[in-house]
Amino acid sequence: MNNENALIVFQKNAVLGKVKSRLAATIGEEKALEIYKSLLLHTFGEINKLKGIDTSIFYSDFIEFDSESAYKAEYKEIQVGGDLGERMSNAFRKLFQEGYKKVVIIGTDCPEIQSSDIDAAFRSLEKNEVCIGPALDGGYYLLGMRRFNECLFQNIPWSSSEVTAKTKEILISRQISFDLLKTLRDIDTEEDLIAIFPK
Repeated sequence: MNNENALIVFQKNAVLGKVKSRLAATIGEEKALEIYKSLLLHTFGEINKLKGIDTSIFYSDFIEFDSESAYKAEYKEIQVGGDLGERMSNAFRKLFQEGYKKVVIIGTDCPEIQSSDIDAAFRSLEKNEVCIGPALDGGYYLLGMRRFNECLFQNIPWSSSEVTAKTKEILISRQISFDLLKTLRDIDTEEDLIAIFPK
């Protein structure tokens, strides 16, 4: 542990037929994999610009040590748990147990995310217990907290348009202070792809 700030990257291994299933359904698996690899390169390009933050990659299936998306991270782990909420919860718990004071998680599906957005999340956590980077589809591309709040990973309809709304409901009901960052678009479907990269 070199810093008090930790960034978790939830990354699916770039394997044909295993990534961007909704996108692959309309443009094909090979094209979807190519796009996913470009998203990885963008994400880690932005992470490379960050200072004072320890990075942990949590892979979906196996740890990558030598690939185009491999990154010199403080930790490399495999995601553990049933649904997405349990896997994220376990990752947050692990890093808080390591002694980090502020922990932020991102995925690798957001071509609009910049290093400044991640920096903004850590700055937000100086005043708020939680911060959320809402995605246009109702999910979120980023979640940050300065203490472990397991409740944020329970009874959430993952992969739905209600994720951010339900998370906010929990925060409000438990009087946990939070901040909303700017809304960005993930790439999950061909419609998202065209919206961000018009033909």
